[in-house]
Amino acid sequence: MRVLLVFLLSAVVWGEDLVIRGGRVWTGDETKPFASTVVMRDGRILAVGGEEIATPPGARVVDAKGRLVTPGFNDAHLHFLGGALGLREIDLTGICTLETIQKAVGDFVARNPGTGWVTGRGWEYLCFPGGKLPVKEWLDAVVKDRPVFLSAYDGHTAWVNSKALAMAGVTAATEYKGFGEVVKNAAGEPAGALKEGAQGLVRKFVPRPDRARNLQALADGMPVLARLGITSMQNASGDEETISLFSEFAKAGKLTVRTAIAPSVGPLTDEATLREWAAHKSRFPGPDLRVAAIKLMMDGVIESHTAAMLAPYSNKPGETGKAVWTQPKFNATVALADQLGLQIFTHAIGDRAVRMALDGYEHARRVNGARDSRFRIEHIETIASSDIPRFAALGVLPSMEPIHADPGTVEIWSHAIGPARLPNSFAWRSLEKAGARLVFSSDWPASISLDPIRGMHNAVNRQTTTGLPAGGWLPAQRVSVETALRAYTVNGAYASFEEQQKGQIKPGMLADMVILSQDLFRIPPADIHKTRVDVTVFNGRVIYTRN
Repeated sequence: MRVLLVFLLSAVVWGEDLVIRGGRVWTGDETKPFASTVVMRDGRILAVGGEEIATPPGARVVDAKGRLVTPGFNDAHLHFLGGALGLREIDLTGICTLETIQKAVGDFVARNPGTGWVTGRGWEYLCFPGGKLPVKEWLDAVVKDRPVFLSAYDGHTAWVNSKALAMAGVTAATEYKGFGEVVKNAAGEPAGALKEGAQGLVRKFVPRPDRARNLQALADGMPVLARLGITSMQNASGDEETISLFSEFAKAGKLTVRTAIAPSVGPLTDEATLREWAAHKSRFPGPDLRVAAIKLMMDGVIESHTAAMLAPYSNKPGETGKAVWTQPKFNATVALADQLGLQIFTHAIGDRAVRMALDGYEHARRVNGARDSRFRIEHIETIASSDIPRFAALGVLPSMEPIHADPGTVEIWSHAIGPARLPNSFAWRSLEKAGARLVFSSDWPASISLDPIRGMHNAVNRQTTTGLPAGGWLPAQRVSVETALRAYTVNGAYASFEEQQKGQIKPGMLADMVILSQDLFRIPPADIHKTRVDVTVFNGRVIYTRN
């Protein structure tokens, strides 16, 4: 409540000119990378320079006291509404033994009595005995009389109890024909884990939140973003209802993060629907709310062996995962969407999925000619060496999440990949050296943290970690502080065609920035994770201060 109060009071009270003085301002502008003073007026940056810049009469002055000032962070790939709704559900993030997970579930149920569904997310694959998928009996031991649906931290697998399976009618006879799997036990009964699309067999019985609940979730999430210095985000999923919710929130003056939405498109999407999404470009042009892209899913995730791989998984011989799209259908959809002026995000985690996405983008260029499409591939957790230079050659943006390479979450992942593929795992530095423009994000809530600082820490401090297959955790793929910071600011704006509006601290740009507790350029890299956001400025107003 204290953070929320500071957030609300700041958003309401401060309307005058704002000046930040006495800081070390990293502008993101390569021609003038550092300054000490920033003057803001009417939501824009008026002047950037040294102490010679005058303070306008009546302006509010914030003394940065030598701290680092940067552009506001841009989370270029998340699922905000789902994460915000989860703030009032069971949060299993960082809880990593069966006993402590069961206790968290039991405590939540005790605090929230009733007969309805129990929902939550955040469990990690490696946290269960033997690194195996969780089973219904472990939940039954805690909750027998209420249905339970718990999403993994990555959102690609669900863990349910017997009550939930019974309510959904999922039995030994149930076979899921789509992209996913009902995991069965030795007796042929549903074991309690549902992969990918099979989650929908049970999820459809979970009551959907109504509009009022969704709007409240957006309100719950705004202070969380402000506390972490996130002033822009790119929502990598959604539908008409999602756009309507954000539009209502924006019209009410409650949106304190600049939002770009990329609605989800599947293989059954027709041309008329693509044209409808393209029409949103003029309805929601930004900078507060922008709808000019679509999101396609090519595969699943490595931990559950649903990512599409070129060669079999090291710990599951014969299994290479599946692609959601056929290559011809993907090519045709991408080419048409590109013709309509839609930007395209493609979720591709396995190396075969990445290649298919690149092949589709190359096809679109042949059909439509060279144009500033800024195609994006999301995640890219592993990639074939021969495909690395194709990103720069095709102008494709690698949109990646350093938090997914956190040492605490990669053990099962790395055993599935195996030693031979580790060198091209989360290949940030290799892609950068090959000329690609890195874009970073969190994938929240499909991650263990929304915090950009923690993501930067992983990107800069990637170390060899014990317990992983031969080859370790690839220090060669770490990047510099400036590269990581640019990937969360300058390049994030470029990734949504908004580099003329935000992402840098220079005159005329939107006045979104943060003051950090430490200077990332001057502290030991190993201390980056200790950094906190002290002040967040959005639209020339202080919306958060850390006290």
